[in-house]
Amino acid sequence: MAKVPLTVVGAEKLRVELQHLKSVERPAVIQAIAEARAQGDLSENAEYDAAKEKQGFIEGRIADCEGKLSNAQIIDPTTLDAEGRIVFGATVELEDVNSGNTVTYQIVGDDEADIKQGKISVSSPIARALIGKYAGDSVDVQAPGGVRQYEVLDVMYK
Repeated sequence: MAKVPLTVVGAEKLRVELQHLKSVERPAVIQAIAEARAQGDLSENAEYDAAKEKQGFIEGRIADCEGKLSNAQIIDPTTLDAEGRIVFGATVELEDVNSGNTVTYQIVGDDEADIKQGKISVSSPIARALIGKYAGDSVDVQAPGGVRQYEVLDVMYK
């Protein structure tokens, strides 16, 4: 399996989710299955079916989290010295050349991406266009609505 890039914050969130799944969710669904079994006939027991389905989801998510953490390449943006170049974990301030609006994004792993928090996936079109650029560079991004042009105002490692 390929290395999964994660920021320190993203890795910690994944660890917290894994701990919650193992210590809270898994025991709760096991208890629900036991209670449903106690009701008797399992062939027409909707509670049993629902609990087994939830158990499958939880076990799948646990395996997913463990797999990602075991293959994680954890990158701390504060320790990067990319000499002003945009790299994974960097926070960039951009100006939309057409509208003049400025936006700030941090380039993070796929699981950490949340546009509302200003975190974009490293595999997104805008991040792929930004990687390797410097402050002052102009970037063309192929967006669903056509090509958007941005100017890189600042690159930070925080």
